[in-house]
Amino acid sequence: MRNDGPVSESLDQSRRYPRVTSFRFRRGSLTSGQQRNWETLWPRLGRDLAIGVDRVPEDAVDLPELFGRDAPVVLEIGSGTGVSTAAMAEAEPDVDVLAVEVYKPGLAQLLGLVDRGGLTNIRMVRGDAVVVLTELLRPQSLTGIRVFFPDPWPKSRHHKRRLVQSGTLELMADRLKPGGVLHIATDHAGYAEWIAEHLATQRPDRPHVIQLTRDAPILLDRPTTKFEGRAEREGRGVNEFVYVRPDLPTPPATEGGDA
Repeated sequence: MRNDGPVSESLDQSRRYPRVTSFRFRRGSLTSGQQRNWETLWPRLGRDLAIGVDRVPEDAVDLPELFGRDAPVVLEIGSGTGVSTAAMAEAEPDVDVLAVEVYKPGLAQLLGLVDRGGLTNIRMVRGDAVVVLTELLRPQSLTGIRVFFPDPWPKSRHHKRRLVQSGTLELMADRLKPGGVLHIATDHAGYAEWIAEHLATQRPDRPHVIQLTRDAPILLDRPTTKFEGRAEREGRGVNEFVYVRPDLPTPPATEGGDA
């Protein structure tokens, strides 16, 4: 049965967020091994989101039920081919990872990495990350969100497609638990400036994140992928942003002490 409490409220709030998608649907065929992975593993480890203007909103996910345990959960937006996802999940077996991606061959490759590595702490969603944040995840349900090398949409007329906007930053902050970490990495200088500006202009009276100045509750060390290595060889440095949702303020003590 659906719980229509805070999730319905977030659906109302989501109308303020940009619905221009921040990703490109990339075509790609699966190898025979990837097709086998998809047929045998995807029904257990993955989920496809409905698309289209007439789709029915998704039900919220029970994360402990999804992973079969109650553990900290990290959302990875744009897992690509899954190399970093699998490596960080293996290094952090006590943390569960929900990987969101639209590129089917990338998800199929991640399925193979999960299978060969015997990883039990990864689940996957194919679809729009904003839908995942808005509909599938409840407020204060995540210990971390990772956004590694999102599409920079470099042309000015496409900046509205960038994932990092004021609305989506607020949405991500809302889904983080107090003390939860938002970790963003980009090798595009213009996008790094854009991200820094949006982080600096958040509304303090709304869910927001601040720079991390203490130990993080999740792993921050990323493995270097071949794409990042190519960027470094081409002289494009990587900018990282590690922010945290502030702890909730302590309610003021009532006069006269406890009743």
